[in-house]
Amino acid sequence: MKKSVNQRGAGSASGSVAFKLSPVAAGCALLLSAMSGTAFAQDASGSVAADGNVVQSVKVSGIRRGIEDAISVKKNSESIVEAISAEDIGKLPDVSIAESLSRLPGVAAQRVAGRAQVLSIRGLAPDFSTTTLNGREQASTGDNRSVEYDQYPSELINGATVYKTPDGSLVGQGLSGTVDLQTVRPLEFPGRTMAFNVRGEKNTTGKQNAGFKDKGYRLSGIYIDQFNNRTLGVAVGYARLDSPGQYQKWSSWGYGTDPKTGSATALANQGNEIDAASSKQVRDGLMAVVQWRPNRDFQSMVDTYYSKFDSDTTIRGMQFGTGNWMGGLGYKNVVLGENNGSQVVQSATVSGIQPVLRNDLNTTRDKLFAIGWNNKLRMTDEWTGIADFSYSKADRNDMLLETYSGAAVTDTATISRNLATGVPQIGTGLNYANANVVKLSDPGGWGQDGYVKYPQVSDKLKSARFSAKRDLDGMFSNLDVGFNFTKRDKTRESAELLVNLKNNRAPVAIPSQFIQSPTSLGFAGIPGIMSYDIMGVVNSLYNQVPKVHQDIYNKDWLVSEKVSTAYAKLGIDTVWGLPVKGNVGVQAIHTQQSSSAFNVDTNNLNVPKTAEEGTSYNDFLPSLNLNFDAGNDQHIRVGAGKTMARARLDQLRASSSASVDTTKLLWSGSGGNPNLKPWRANAFDLSYEKYFDKGTYFSAAGFYKKLKTYIYDQVLPYDFTSYPNDGVTPKSNIGTLTRPANGTGGTIKGIELSGSVDGKILAAELDGFGATASVSRTSSEIQPDGPGTTGALPGLSRNVSNLQLFYEKSGWSARVTRSARSDFRGEVTGFGADRAFTDIKGAAQIDFQIGYEFKEGAYKGLSFLAQVINADNTAYRTTTTLANGSKQPNEYTRYGATMLLGLNYKM
Repeated sequence: MKKSVNQRGAGSASGSVAFKLSPVAAGCALLLSAMSGTAFAQDASGSVAADGNVVQSVKVSGIRRGIEDAISVKKNSESIVEAISAEDIGKLPDVSIAESLSRLPGVAAQRVAGRAQVLSIRGLAPDFSTTTLNGREQASTGDNRSVEYDQYPSELINGATVYKTPDGSLVGQGLSGTVDLQTVRPLEFPGRTMAFNVRGEKNTTGKQNAGFKDKGYRLSGIYIDQFNNRTLGVAVGYARLDSPGQYQKWSSWGYGTDPKTGSATALANQGNEIDAASSKQVRDGLMAVVQWRPNRDFQSMVDTYYSKFDSDTTIRGMQFGTGNWMGGLGYKNVVLGENNGSQVVQSATVSGIQPVLRNDLNTTRDKLFAIGWNNKLRMTDEWTGIADFSYSKADRNDMLLETYSGAAVTDTATISRNLATGVPQIGTGLNYANANVVKLSDPGGWGQDGYVKYPQVSDKLKSARFSAKRDLDGMFSNLDVGFNFTKRDKTRESAELLVNLKNNRAPVAIPSQFIQSPTSLGFAGIPGIMSYDIMGVVNSLYNQVPKVHQDIYNKDWLVSEKVSTAYAKLGIDTVWGLPVKGNVGVQAIHTQQSSSAFNVDTNNLNVPKTAEEGTSYNDFLPSLNLNFDAGNDQHIRVGAGKTMARARLDQLRASSSASVDTTKLLWSGSGGNPNLKPWRANAFDLSYEKYFDKGTYFSAAGFYKKLKTYIYDQVLPYDFTSYPNDGVTPKSNIGTLTRPANGTGGTIKGIELSGSVDGKILAAELDGFGATASVSRTSSEIQPDGPGTTGALPGLSRNVSNLQLFYEKSGWSARVTRSARSDFRGEVTGFGADRAFTDIKGAAQIDFQIGYEFKEGAYKGLSFLAQVINADNTAYRTTTTLANGSKQPNEYTRYGATMLLGLNYKM
């Protein structure tokens, strides 16, 4: 592997069918030619395809139709699944695919920057699930395997299915579940279809920083057509998002006792960070499908997907320490309070503080490309063969830039905290928006005037699959056999540099041409702080010096995997007392994994050594799915099988850092483990479903998973013979290495209740009204940090619930939704741009929408929609657990509500 520290700087950051346009359609087509949109419906008579089959018209009717289609998928599946379906083609029920998925039973979203980004299925973190696009595993822009769903515009996704039980033919399935996103198939539609959508949006928090907007927009469009007597189908979709992001944030440096407060036992906050951030997020997504079916025996289809997501975030704020470890602090006027069973300092006047003003810039450049080619041939009356080839690639290039400024003298502040949220009201003696007071410097004494990181991720995934299916007679309805080969290479690199002032690091007044309007931190009592053109200042006044540290070397790694999967599955269709359908199958999987990275002697960082290591292993995964028809539209489902999830990619890295203790003369260090085996589990599922009509059902499900192994850090013997050594002679080359390893597992179990009701089956007066709801409760005995530890299982909320109330009639529609999850341990980006875990407070989010669609006349096909996302401005909150077991506020962030207003047109 090769580092490029010195090469990067902060500045780099044919035949068609005629149709008639209405006046509205003509005007909208002009807009469509500039930027196209989503949301259309089809309303056409059936047509005859080249193979003689009648293609039925597809009539889409909004909220109710989306619910009915999803219920149909659930009812007719052999496995236990949940589904979402577009209300119109290209129009899922929420503004993001992750929001829609998070409303399904047993699924919960973790929000990043106010948006649902990753999902937990049945209480297990995103590492345990797999996401596919049209049945194919996808590369990801994150450090690991889990997909970041904001890369997939909801406008380009036609539906999604969550498989909760294993299936013999489901290649790449996860341990907790598998999410399959689906795009449109043009030959499944009766004729040409076009639509567009445009929505403006506004963030209620308002502009937090100069140079940013609190308004944005969404544009999308889709075109579907058929040619050559319906033997050739084409679909093209485009979606653009230009969205503002704003937030106000407070976070703590922890808690401890400080005798200067006058109490030997009261907890004092050790420090405050107060930030106001603004971001500009632009995403362009493109989807294209070409489907060719020259006759009833052969079909070939190519589908492609491309997404480019750029984000620029400016964060300005103030931070200062108030802990006992800081010298020169004084406390007066101390008032104590109580929170969660602990006595804490509620307010005080603190002298001797040295605030650091931050003007930071974070940029992200993400690209995702996927292409698949599927060929299906009916070889005989009994056998059908499929050959499928795919490739996906994801790249991320980030810049995380920090710059510091502050006053030359210490200050005195009055601090009064809301003990429940932690958010303080702060009054300072100095004016930190005054250019005569604030200078570019190192007020915190950190040995640098700024810092910059350039993390990069590249992920490539290639796959080939061959399968054959034969119809059978008797209790087994069909036989499906196949083989899949996947090769994945993921690379992570990070260059980090000190950003220091050119004039020997002496404090510098901020040049007037770079000064911008002050940033208000009024939510914390601070009227304004100095703001400036960050890149202008950095390019003019700073040098960048490469930083060499073992942690930076540890962030550079390549992980490669080759996975071969052979499978066989028998379809079941028979009578065992009750009519039963389903399948029994098995997968035989061979995995080869390896990693290339750096080994570093911490006593001599200038001589890293390339390390390569890896292993291989086999898995045999049987599965069974049974669907008993109990009559009267009642179904009893049973699922059982073995499942697995391969280790996180950053855990598989070969990088490590170690040294010989100069006193004990023993080796010790820490690093990754390319020899990790996967998480493995036995799973059992049972569900009961009752369907009253196509829009009303009730379901009760239970699940049990026994994880035979779990991966957590362990101190293990290690042979350091080949390790770089700075010359200290050890007693032995056998030392200890702290690294992730397979250890004790445990159980996770839960129940899920869900249902939907169409109001008219209750009373004629309720025609048009409806509701959907789900609730799940999950518990676990797994100790994810090792035996004897008390840390929570990442991603597990004990309680998750969703409620949707809607009305749809005579063109009018309205919907209100509430999604809630209880406290959980979540994964965030921590210090150094690495993974870190934090305790996230449970929260509920309420969304609302209202719309009207013209059903006839000159405006037929035109509709209007107003939405409010996070209507109650629910805060993102985290806590820290102290030694006495009490939980105290750690972070409190508000992102505001997002209001959207737009129109759709379909033809």
